Amino acid sequence: MRKKSGLSALAVMLVAILTSATSSLHAEPYELSKNDVMESKEISSATVSLFGVKLGDTEAKALDVLVNEKIAGIKAEQEAAFIFLIDQRKPTGPMAGVRVQDGKVDLIFINNRFTHKARGIFRNVLNSESPEDIRKLLGKEEYGDENVMGAVMAYDKQGFQVNYLGKDVNIEFSAPH
Repeated sequence: MRKKSGLSALAVMLVAILTSATSSLHAEPYELSKNDVMESKEISSATVSLFGVKLGDTEAKALDVLVNEKIAGIKAEQEAAFIFLIDQRKPTGPMAGVRVQDGKVDLIFINNRFTHKARGIFRNVLNSESPEDIRKLLGKEEYGDENVMGAVMAYDKQGFQVNYLGKDVNIEFSAPH
């Protein structure tokens, strides 16, 4: 009997170790309009959501949440494969949105018009004055291109890309590579 309980205790310890190791591999959930996630290493596009819509969600869920439910101060428009979110105060263009391909959300994007709604590290990224400011926040990109027009900085392992064009900053979230 003693040997059996020792094995049970060992099994319980192994499950606890594996559970904690597995949970540390997954990033914290990051609702772009609510959570104050500030560590870039904690961010994965798999856990990013835009008003509750995540990558891989169905088109029906995206339409239901972003178009059918009213979000204060935001007008939603669907054009082809995109659902655009437009700031009603300054309707100069989309501030955020999603792309739907094959019935599933495969891209989430935000830009500097979304800054007043963004929380966490990406609020600071959207307010950045230079590619160097972005690198200070997110770390060195895996690859990219920088020229006099701006910069493209890819963080593929985390599933996002930052496009810096002077005052215009765009962030695209897609499946990590």
